[in-house]
Amino acid sequence: MDSRRTQSPGVLSHLRVIEIGSSDASSYCARLFADFAADVQKIEPPGGVPMRRTAPLTPKGHSAWFAFLNYNKSSTIIDPANAGAVARLTALIEECDILIDGRDVDCANCPPIDVAAIRDRHSGLIYVEASWFGRGGPYADFAATDSTVRALAGLIKLVGPAEGPPSHAPDFQTGILAGLWGFIAAASSVIARMQGEPGRSWSLSVFESSLALSEYLIFEAAARGEVVRRMGINRFWPIFPGGIYETKEGWLGVTIFTPAQWRAFCDMLDLSELGGNPDLLLGSDRLHDAEQIEQQIIPRLKTRTAQQWLREGLKRKIPVVTVPQMSGLVKDTERRARGAIVPVFFDEEEGLTAGSMQRLTQTPPRRGGRVPLPGEQQATAKVERRLPLPSADCADAGRPPLAGVRVIDFSMGWSGPLCTRILADLGADVIKIEAIQYPDWWRGVDKRPAFIEHKMYERAPCFCIVNRNKRGMTLDLTRPRGLALAKRLLADADIVVDNYSVDVLPKLGLGLDVLRSLNPRLVKLSMSAFGVNSIHRDCRAYGSTLEQGSGLPGVVGKSDMPPVMSHVAFGDAVGGLNGCAAVLIALIYARDARQGQHIDLSQTECMLPFTAPWLTMHSIDRMPPKRYGNRHPQFVPHGCFRCAGEDNWLIVAATDNEMWQRLASLIGRRDWAMDASLNSAEARRSIESDIENAIEAWTRTRNADQAMLELQRVKVASGVARHPIDLLQDPHLRSRAFLQNLERPFIGAHLQPSMPIREGEDPYTLRAAAPTLGQHNSEILTGLLKLSDSDVAELAREGIIGTTMLCEGR
Repeated sequence: MDSRRTQSPGVLSHLRVIEIGSSDASSYCARLFADFAADVQKIEPPGGVPMRRTAPLTPKGHSAWFAFLNYNKSSTIIDPANAGAVARLTALIEECDILIDGRDVDCANCPPIDVAAIRDRHSGLIYVEASWFGRGGPYADFAATDSTVRALAGLIKLVGPAEGPPSHAPDFQTGILAGLWGFIAAASSVIARMQGEPGRSWSLSVFESSLALSEYLIFEAAARGEVVRRMGINRFWPIFPGGIYETKEGWLGVTIFTPAQWRAFCDMLDLSELGGNPDLLLGSDRLHDAEQIEQQIIPRLKTRTAQQWLREGLKRKIPVVTVPQMSGLVKDTERRARGAIVPVFFDEEEGLTAGSMQRLTQTPPRRGGRVPLPGEQQATAKVERRLPLPSADCADAGRPPLAGVRVIDFSMGWSGPLCTRILADLGADVIKIEAIQYPDWWRGVDKRPAFIEHKMYERAPCFCIVNRNKRGMTLDLTRPRGLALAKRLLADADIVVDNYSVDVLPKLGLGLDVLRSLNPRLVKLSMSAFGVNSIHRDCRAYGSTLEQGSGLPGVVGKSDMPPVMSHVAFGDAVGGLNGCAAVLIALIYARDARQGQHIDLSQTECMLPFTAPWLTMHSIDRMPPKRYGNRHPQFVPHGCFRCAGEDNWLIVAATDNEMWQRLASLIGRRDWAMDASLNSAEARRSIESDIENAIEAWTRTRNADQAMLELQRVKVASGVARHPIDLLQDPHLRSRAFLQNLERPFIGAHLQPSMPIREGEDPYTLRAAAPTLGQHNSEILTGLLKLSDSDVAELAREGIIGTTMLCEGR
């Protein structure tokens, strides 16, 4: 796991990838392959795919979003009007390893091909097909946009002013999430192909991919039996304070979760009496008095700058972070040095964009690249070595792609456990290690005797949803015998994952040098907040901290708002998906070269792709990014509209002139539909407020679902702003069996979300519920490590293992 760079043609340089159609998800999936030197051919019609014209546009008319999704690819022009178009495209696909298909979102004038027939002839082909909602189900034929999908996924309703409307970024989110899922499907299939297995065919739902962000809120709300309402800008249940606050100079992101952090935060602000109030011990308690608390903390925060508060917070181990503006990101020398922000070259312009977040230290990704012109081929390494031909005796239709892979999981909370849950869902044997003295904090931070006596730590829904399909054991790593047992597990593992602060494992005796000596083939994923060598390496962080530090809040909302957070813990799920993608790349290399390596993942950097268009624009024109509120840089109209009833909202967007005309006719403004002068988004922008008023006059007379269905019947993109708990009864998810039932001690039958990637009509079956504390101690110690029953009993007597959480102070 040498962290030094070595000269390498690129860890994926032996792969050929063909990308057809034009969707954000398929484009980002393919770009992740290009980041590691795969030969990616983007198939385009003459003049290029429509995405090349996606706003915002640079001064010379290039799409900043297209640039982010497509640098380092080559472009192949195939005109479907030519007689040999189908044969030419079919021949290209039959020579590739992976086909990534976005045609269901936008066919982009792609020649029709018979993928099933191609796969019959090319059994090694890995196929990933992206669609907005998957094949089948009530939403399958819905017209959609990024925002309407996020609305349906429960990611909009809880954001923004309490009185409404909900606030949301105009675009550029679902494609990143779905692209990561698509890459995970394809990369895991590459690992299976390396064992001689045939290629796999995956269906990817963009909608279901987005639920990785909302699943936590869905099941927490269900467990509580109550609906959490929108609480205002930068205010989310169950954390308080957990938002962005103005200081003397700049903005400060604050996330106070544990009782100790609350006391330290109040201490820092000279509000010790507030910190000592026993009625304000937990975040959910503090939320009830949020207004009164903010009346005390806001004036104090304005007495110093954000940088000064950051330094004070570091001393006290409080999760605070300065909230950067886009100008600060462009000048961020550390992120540019790490490759998180990279140069991107157009035909006659140069800017910056988000780089690869999969920071493999031995086989690093490319640092930026060129955006291809239509038909332009880029220099790539010659593909000489290919995946082995499928072996008939190796094929096993029931074998998941990561069967035989072993993972040691030291992670806690959401991000690391989500990463390892995906590996487990795909067939890996994941062994989750906790300690009875220090269990996973997502079991609950309440350490009072009653909580422990009644084993409430076994009832946390958030813990259960991210730790299924794993085996659980306890080991006290601070004790020599516990550490020795962990080393024995690591010696025979493929992957080890942690999301602790950067110094925790080294201090326990499990630093990189030790891991390398134990197992040279081991892939080590570190999922710290800012990176192992960052100047911010000692900053404490949660998922909300990662969003606060990413620059994204500065482009959400209206210009008269503070920076607006989009989620209670946006960065956690994003970090987990990026970590999983990185591990699979490193595992491909380890299986090929028999050499492991360290992955230095910065979870804050993983949020940068969501800022990519604004980052690129600012790097070129230096203008502050325009904040659109619920409007859009390209679509008019685009907004969030009130419906009948209390706090019911609908996202509506017209993505082209034909859709605009159908929308105008439906709401009773046929005069607008017939007015040729309104047949452009820019022309409609001059009367945008009038259009919005007319749409809302129509939606106010209907409930949200009724309005959505009427709009969808005439193919107008729309989506109800669902509350997360509504998704438990969502007709589309129910029809696709997305929610599966599992039995578990202490909580009984409970629902679990499926993966958004499928190999057939049905989701992957979930094998096992999340382990109870130390559930598999004996199984692992006697089965894998060959200890005797008496050895196991002795470890339990010494407190090195156990099945009951210890009270604080014991």
